Amino acid sequence: MTYNRIYHVATGNYMIHATTDMTVEAFLGTCVGVALFDPESGVGGLMHLLLPEPVSAAYPSDPGKYVTTGLPLFIHNLLKQGAKKENLKAWIAGGALMEPLTRQDIALDIGGRNADAAIRLLKKENIRIEQNETGGFFTCTLSLNMKTWTPDIKPIGMVSSESQISIQPPTREELDRAFASIKPIPQAAIKVMRMLDEEGSSFKEIANEIRKDQIITASVIRICNSALFKGSATIDTLDDALIILGRDVLVKSILLAAINNYFSQAGSGYALCYGSLYHHAVSSAIIAEKLARKSGKVRPQTAYTAGLLHDIGMVVLDQALASSAPLFYRNIQKTKANVLEVEKQIFGMDHCEAGKKLARQWSFPESLIDCISSHHTPEKTRTSPRLSHIIFLTELIMSRFHTSLELVPTSVEYFESSLQKIGLSISEFPDIVSQIPLDALGDEPDKSAILAKK
Repeated sequence: MTYNRIYHVATGNYMIHATTDMTVEAFLGTCVGVALFDPESGVGGLMHLLLPEPVSAAYPSDPGKYVTTGLPLFIHNLLKQGAKKENLKAWIAGGALMEPLTRQDIALDIGGRNADAAIRLLKKENIRIEQNETGGFFTCTLSLNMKTWTPDIKPIGMVSSESQISIQPPTREELDRAFASIKPIPQAAIKVMRMLDEEGSSFKEIANEIRKDQIITASVIRICNSALFKGSATIDTLDDALIILGRDVLVKSILLAAINNYFSQAGSGYALCYGSLYHHAVSSAIIAEKLARKSGKVRPQTAYTAGLLHDIGMVVLDQALASSAPLFYRNIQKTKANVLEVEKQIFGMDHCEAGKKLARQWSFPESLIDCISSHHTPEKTRTSPRLSHIIFLTELIMSRFHTSLELVPTSVEYFESSLQKIGLSISEFPDIVSQIPLDALGDEPDKSAILAKK
C-alpha cells in the first residue's frame, strides 16, 4: 500500500512535477500561494511568494521571494516541463491582513498587494483563475494533490467545538512536573552567554569553557567538518575547529548545539510539526541578527542569542499543551484573545513567565532574562529595551511570513514604536523583509548556511 506524500513548499520556493502520488502545500498568512496545473498534460505545481516586488535592484539573488519576478519564472518552468498555457488552471490563497489589525497593517498592506500583483500577472498571461481566496484575517493552507490534480484551501488550526467540551486544562501539579522534567541548557553554554554579555571575553576563554562539555565540543567539530567548511583535511580537535570557524561562528555553533537538545524535548502543541519550536528559534536568531545589524543599536551576536532563547518557556508549557491543544486553539479563535491571555487562562502563566522562571533558575544574563520576559510586551522591559524591541519585531515578521511553523499571531500594537526604538522607520519594513535570507523562512533552516550568513 502506498501513501500520498506531503511536500511543504517554503517561502520563496516552488515545486513543479508531473503526475505523481504527492500533495504539495503551503501555509499562508501575508504571503500568497499560487497553484498552477494542467491536468491534460499532467504537469503542475505550487509557489509560495513573500512580497509583491523587489524593494530595489539590490536583491537579485532570490527572485522567488517576489510575485513580479518569481511568478513569471514559475510559469516559464511549468511550460518548459510540458504544461500548455491555454490549459493551465490557477488557484490563489493567502494575502491576509492578520488580526489583531492596526493602521500599520493597512498602510503596508503587503498581503493585499501580493494578491493584487499575482492576479494582475495571471490575467496578463491569460491564465484562468479558478479560485481566489485571498485577503481576510486568517492563515490558511493551499494544497494541490498532484495525482488527482485536486487543489484545496483550508483555514489553519480550526477545531470543532463538539469534541472539546471534556478537555480540562493541566493542573498546577502537572505544570510543576513539567518544569522538573525539563533537561536544562548545558552550563558551559550558559557560561558562554554570560561571557558574551559581559564583553571583553577572549577567544581562548570561550574555547576553554566549551572544552568542559564533550557534547558541545563534538557538535562544534561536526559543524566544522560539514560541507560548508570541509577542506582537504578532517578536523578532529577543538583547537583546529576554532581556527577554521572564527569567534562569531564558534559562538553560534555553541548555542545551536545547546538549544538543539533543549528544544527536542518539545512536541507539536505550539506548531504544526515536531521540531518546529527549534526551527522557529533558529529562524528568529537569523532575523534578529539582521535587524540588529541594520539598526546598529544592539550587538548582532546578542540579538542572535536572544532570538534563539526567547521562547524557551514554550518547551515547558508544551509538555502540558499536547493534551490541551484543541482547547488552547479554540479559545484563541472564539475569544480573539492573544496567546498570552489564553496561556494565562489555561496554565496560570504565559510562556514569557515560564521562560523567565527557567532563565532565572539557570542563571542567564540579566539582559536575556529581561528579553525573554518582555519580548511580547517590549514597553515593559527593564534592562534591555532595544533588544526586547528587536525580538518583538522578529516575532512579528515570523508570524506574518513564516506561518508554516507557528499558529500563534503576534500583536502589532507596538510595531511602529518598536521600529523607532531601534532607529528604523516603517517605510524601511519591506526592505527589512527583503534582506531576510530564505534559510530563515524555510521549514527547516540549514545549520551550515545559517552559520555562514552575515
